[in-house]
Amino acid sequence: MSRPRLTRLLSAALAAATAAVLAACGNGTASGAGGGGGAADRTIRIAYQAFPSGDLIVKNKGWLEQALPGYTIKWTKFDSGASINTAFVAKSVDIAAIGSSPVARGLSAPLNIPYQVAFVLDVAGDNEALVARDGTGVSSVADLRGKKVATPFASTSHYSLLAALDKAGVPESAVNLVDLEPQDILASWTRGDIDAAYVWLPALDEIKKTGKTLISSRELATAGKPTLDLGVVSTAFVQAHPEAVDAWRKAEARALDLIADDPDAAAQAVGAELNLGKDEAKAQLSQGVFLKPADLASPEWLGTPDKVGGLARNLVSAAQFLKDQQKIDAVPDLATVERAIYTKGLPGALAS
Repeated sequence: MSRPRLTRLLSAALAAATAAVLAACGNGTASGAGGGGGAADRTIRIAYQAFPSGDLIVKNKGWLEQALPGYTIKWTKFDSGASINTAFVAKSVDIAAIGSSPVARGLSAPLNIPYQVAFVLDVAGDNEALVARDGTGVSSVADLRGKKVATPFASTSHYSLLAALDKAGVPESAVNLVDLEPQDILASWTRGDIDAAYVWLPALDEIKKTGKTLISSRELATAGKPTLDLGVVSTAFVQAHPEAVDAWRKAEARALDLIADDPDAAAQAVGAELNLGKDEAKAQLSQGVFLKPADLASPEWLGTPDKVGGLARNLVSAAQFLKDQQKIDAVPDLATVERAIYTKGLPGALAS
């Protein structure tokens, strides 16, 4: 298929998905964008994902509701970063937990989503991995030639899968890639419909019971292809409600402190959200890499208003890889991505 025709088809698919979200969410006007002071302007629509993180602690503990009693907080579960990007295009979410690869896509053409990265939830470690199902004869990434491999497309796992294939010298065309959300991966795995999958917790723990781990995101990070889970806020919402964004950042920072200082309490909250026992939730949390709040304002990550941190270069690098893999049309320049890193008030805005 020619690139122009592929681009037209992708644009049509995005338009259809956006229309579906708009139909489900009213007129799609972002909370705070209108500035009219109505009820909608005092609603914060948060997109969350069901993976072990401080974001689930904030939700479970009700910390944002406590900090912002004048707002209505609406939490909506999404299965992947691709669907969250679609929701941002439709202006139906204000804040989201989303992977770095989908963010790199979102900041690139043709999406060019007006949102900003305001938090680093975690750095992917062993909590995302590529696993081959027992009985398939696959013992290495190189063995995936001709095999059916599932992952949620346009996610950090998809990005890491492409990086793993590239590292092993296996062209994408040599593998039958299947776009499945985590729960669908579990069902297909059980039926024996797929040979391998790259996915995150908690689905990852389930498939590992009857499979062999080929490579993890922690290993790919050391090889120069790190992935992260980020907290992203729409630019319209940042401009209209900076005090609410500060309260959200403080709540997320408090969750990082809880993970470090009281792992049992953190696991209790995460387990309640994922329907897991405390010990299992604690084990899953231990597989991610969680920064200290003070680290977020360091030169390696978000940085400060005076100097944007290295996260911007990480996102440009991710976009370049996606462009090389023909997954996006163009790579945004560093200055564009640096403007999409929200550093206002750092590091003080993260203090409790």
